[in-house]
Amino acid sequence: MNDQQKAIARTCLEGASDNTLAFPQIVAKLMEAGFESYAIDFRRSTGIYYLPDGENIELPAHRVDAPVAAALDAARLETAIREAQQMVPGYTYEGFCRKAAQAGCAGYIVSFSGRRAVYFGRTAETHVERFPDQ
Repeated sequence: MNDQQKAIARTCLEGASDNTLAFPQIVAKLMEAGFESYAIDFRRSTGIYYLPDGENIELPAHRVDAPVAAALDAARLETAIREAQQMVPGYTYEGFCRKAAQAGCAGYIVSFSGRRAVYFGRTAETHVERFPDQ
């Protein structure tokens, strides 16, 4: 992984955290830089960005200010996801992460080639969110 790719991963993580980049922009930047996927872990406060050969960079992410609920509540998680997709007034990534954790989401993996995000709970329950059609 070269320095430019590392910088792009940092920029995307920071852009999500400070609400200067929306999810579609992050996906486009990471794909253009050659990344295959990324994962966010709410319990460890980390983001990991993967290249197709497995090379990766792990970065510290903001700490979610809510504990991850014991069970994944897919309906509550979907509500948080829809708010993010629609950029409802007052939306912030930090707020999304808090709502997701309160809904039992421990983290998520985004696959660019699979065109989906897989959200997972503490007991490995999952919710799959496919990318919207262009």
